[in-house]
Amino acid sequence: MDKPSVYLAGPISGQTLDGCNDWREWVMQKLGPEIVGLNPLRSKKARLSGVGQISDHYDDEPLTRLPGIVGRDRFDVMRADMVLVNVLQAQRISLGTVMEVAWADLLRKPVVLVMEPQGNPHEHGMFTQVVSWRVETLEEAVRVVRAVLLPGG
Repeated sequence: MDKPSVYLAGPISGQTLDGCNDWREWVMQKLGPEIVGLNPLRSKKARLSGVGQISDHYDDEPLTRLPGIVGRDRFDVMRADMVLVNVLQAQRISLGTVMEVAWADLLRKPVVLVMEPQGNPHEHGMFTQVVSWRVETLEEAVRVVRAVLLPGG
C-alpha cells in the first residue's frame, strides 16, 4: 500500500450492521485521505443489511463463510501498519477482536484500544497489556493514529 493503513477491529457478531459499521465509517472519514482504513465489513454490507443482529458467519457467501472471514481479517491485520480496536460499550467479549489483537501483537503492530476505564468485558490483562495506547474515545484514537502514521502527526 502506498498510504499508511489501519485495520478497524471491533465486535461484529451480535451487532446490527449500522451499530458495527457507523463508527468505522466515521473513523475513516476523520482519518482523511492520507490514511487507508481497512474495514472488515467492506464488500459484505449488501449481504448483512436487513439481518438484524449479525451472526458470526453466513455460509451462502464466500466472504461471510468462516474461512473467508478469518482469512481476510488476518490478511488485513498482517498488511496494516497499525490496528485500531473499538470495544466501547461491548456487552460480551468479542473473540474475533481478541484474535485480531493477538495477531497484531504477534506481528508487533501497534494497537490503539478504545475502551471505557472500567466495566468492559474485555478488561483482562492478556488483552489490555498488548496494546500500545488505551484511550476512552474514538476522537482520541483518531488523533493517536494520525500522530503515529503521518509525518509530522
